[in-house]
Amino acid sequence: MDAKQNTFRQIGPTTYLSPIPTVLLGCADPQRGHRPNLITIAWAGVVNSKPPMISVSIRKSRLSHEIILGTGEFTLNLIGRELCEKMDYCGVKSGREVDKFAELGLTPIQADPLSIAPAVAQAPAFLSCKVVKVLELGSHDLFIAEVLQTHVADRFFTETGSIREEDMELISYVHGKYHTVGDFQGFFGYSVASEEALERRGMKK
Repeated sequence: MDAKQNTFRQIGPTTYLSPIPTVLLGCADPQRGHRPNLITIAWAGVVNSKPPMISVSIRKSRLSHEIILGTGEFTLNLIGRELCEKMDYCGVKSGREVDKFAELGLTPIQADPLSIAPAVAQAPAFLSCKVVKVLELGSHDLFIAEVLQTHVADRFFTETGSIREEDMELISYVHGKYHTVGDFQGFFGYSVASEEALERRGMKK
């Protein structure tokens, strides 16, 4: 169907931006008695490139909100198909009631150069983040953080050093539903790329 022929129905002012990434945020604060914890985050995004910065929105009532305010650091763990159910669990269970790492058989590991927040050993990749600003928005606070380091599991690298994200089977969030990222459609700039560049990247006009 030609896009110009679409008809539309209003559904109200909702956060219908889709798809968006789903990640597991890792945090801890042993000095205040908070063991390593995980929370599912769907409202996360890139906000700056130099320095690399991301944002996450978290409800004030969540334990992870309290922990991050105290420590100023967290990890963002990418989620593939094999971790999807565990990721969902972390979004509906509170760290005040259950040790999510232990309950789900996940392994907390050091997330250099952070000193406190753990990463998930089973994740395909994770970002080590340091909070630089907190904005109060209403139901949620927006944490803006600098990415101090990014770690990617060795098994997703090719011999030439590129990363096979398609093998991660990453999960996206679409209005309350989880989906694996679909088939490769193109790369940044492919609409104006030369035939040589397209062929090098496995595409042909």
